[in-house]
Amino acid sequence: MNRTSPVALTIVVATALLSTACGADPQSDRPAADGHTEDATEVGHIHGLGVDPADDTLYVATHFGLFRVDDAGEAERVADRWQDTMGFTVVGPGHFLGSGHPDLTEDLPPHLGLIESTDAGESWTPLALQGEADFHILEPAGELLYAYDATTGRLLRTEDRKQFEEILTGDLVSVAATEEAEQLYATTGDGQLVSIDASTGQAQELGGLVTAYVDITADGDLVGIGPDGVVRVSDDWGESWQEAGSIGGRPAAFTVTEQGWYAATAEEAYRSSDDGESWERVLSSS
Repeated sequence: MNRTSPVALTIVVATALLSTACGADPQSDRPAADGHTEDATEVGHIHGLGVDPADDTLYVATHFGLFRVDDAGEAERVADRWQDTMGFTVVGPGHFLGSGHPDLTEDLPPHLGLIESTDAGESWTPLALQGEADFHILEPAGELLYAYDATTGRLLRTEDRKQFEEILTGDLVSVAATEEAEQLYATTGDGQLVSIDASTGQAQELGGLVTAYVDITADGDLVGIGPDGVVRVSDDWGESWQEAGSIGGRPAAFTVTEQGWYAATAEEAYRSSDDGESWERVLSSS
């Protein structure tokens, strides 16, 4: 079932402040997939972060593949696959959801739709919208999944990961769901923080500081990271903010997990174990 939102967020036509687009040809700047002429350890642009609760391993989804990161900060490409993983989330032990574009050696459509791995990224199975959707945001909320399709600008919701309903259309960079799953918080391409009523599709700009990415802690605090890398926390759903710390650069991904807070620039990943006050680099591709 599709639902037309009564409030549609503005699509930014000009170059967005915080664009998540991967270009008209998502594979045109990919390296050789056979690995013969490229550095097989090259991470490339980071798109997403997640921690596997099976062993607390950090996984980094990138333009050049999915990588697992060891305690020494060394990255290993999973299954030697160069899949451009644009959307990525961990939903259980060894259980990942993803989206993006295939390894050039795979005979698959350019848009993977929603895909699933139950072996920590070693293999992937298509679930829905293969050849149609390029999900840049995947946000689980209990049994629900919110997915943002960058090809259409639609924020979708699914209960069975097969059938989707539309929440709204707009230019979104990140989405965070509350425990009740009906109230969402999102950031737009021009850095606006918005609240979204998932039951009606109503969206409201909250104003305030420019925010690149947003997430919600287990205690129900809203956490945002600005385009300058400064991390801020709000205990009143965006009415006011307290500065925590900074990753020192423009963010490319951000997530709050039980194992810590993780953020990334284009090529480096950081972890905070003190609610964003200090950040330790856990991956550098340079």
